[in-house]
Amino acid sequence: MQAEKTVADLKVGEKGIVNNFKDATMSLKLLEMGCLPDTEVMLDFIAPLGCPVGITVAGYHLSLRKREAATIVLK
Repeated sequence: MQAEKTVADLKVGEKGIVNNFKDATMSLKLLEMGCLPDTEVMLDFIAPLGCPVGITVAGYHLSLRKREAATIVLK
């Protein structure tokens, strides 16, 4: 069985579609920032030390900690 792919697993320039979230508390914060199910996200950058990561979602740029990005499960 294949492991769930998250935003933290993407390479720069890769896209994915939000499916669900691993953390209920974090999901509320992410939903408020536009990370809605069935929304496309693209990984824009990864900082030199691996954190933060930058994504484009709902037409704007968003920076997240790597552990936050790892809670966004993709289809």
